[in-house]
Amino acid sequence: MIIGNIEHLNLVPYLPAKLQHAIEYIRDNVNSNTPTGKYEIEGEKVFFMVSENIPRQRQDANPEYHKKYIDIQIVLEGEEGMAISTLAPHTEITEDNIASGDIAFVKTPDEETIFVAHQNDFVIFYPGEVHKPLCVVDGKLAKVRKVVVKVDVNYL
Repeated sequence: MIIGNIEHLNLVPYLPAKLQHAIEYIRDNVNSNTPTGKYEIEGEKVFFMVSENIPRQRQDANPEYHKKYIDIQIVLEGEEGMAISTLAPHTEITEDNIASGDIAFVKTPDEETIFVAHQNDFVIFYPGEVHKPLCVVDGKLAKVRKVVVKVDVNYL
């Protein structure tokens, strides 16, 4: 997992060039007028989805991980809680959609940490890293506008 802010990429100089390029693309081309939906940068190797969601209570969300794609989650508006875990994700799979959708849900680990992403913050989740996005922050059910960039791990 890597965290940072799209306006201060100089603070994460170790970002792989292709991930940095994807973040810069979002910073330079996506704004509050960009309609929700799916967009391609490099076909199915690098694409992104713009969405608007109401977060959910942490206990109501299921942790997930991916196998093929790296997730770059960028908050455009609002605040988003993301529960994370450093424990191995493969112990108790509750729903396995890796083959059809590159996502598997797992039982909530005993150890979770909540990270709050603010406007222009990004979090990069590599394949196998368990994360629970769209969690409520301070009990506020306020809309979150965000981008999730998917980067095929073999593209790096």
